[in-house]
Amino acid sequence: MIDVKEAAKSAAEYFANLYKPGTYTDLQLEEVELTEDEKYWLITLSYGPGDPTQLGQLANILNLPSSGPRKYKQFRIDAENGKVHAMTIRKVS
Repeated sequence: MIDVKEAAKSAAEYFANLYKPGTYTDLQLEEVELTEDEKYWLITLSYGPGDPTQLGQLANILNLPSSGPRKYKQFRIDAENGKVHAMTIRKVS
């Protein structure tokens, strides 16, 4: 069985392979949960909108707020081998 760090890494790598650099900023781990049957890790990542301008890059360097609301993705990771089975939009209120 993989541990939570491996599951989070698998989710982050999967996300980074799907989206082009510059289309998102500040990828962060938000939630982790092992399903009751212990077959899957549910990993939620958040990210800010990408900003290819120099002003946006400066804001990132200075750790200023992003130019828009954060978005959230939830990943269903196989707890045995770390394979991503699903990526869904995670709505938060």
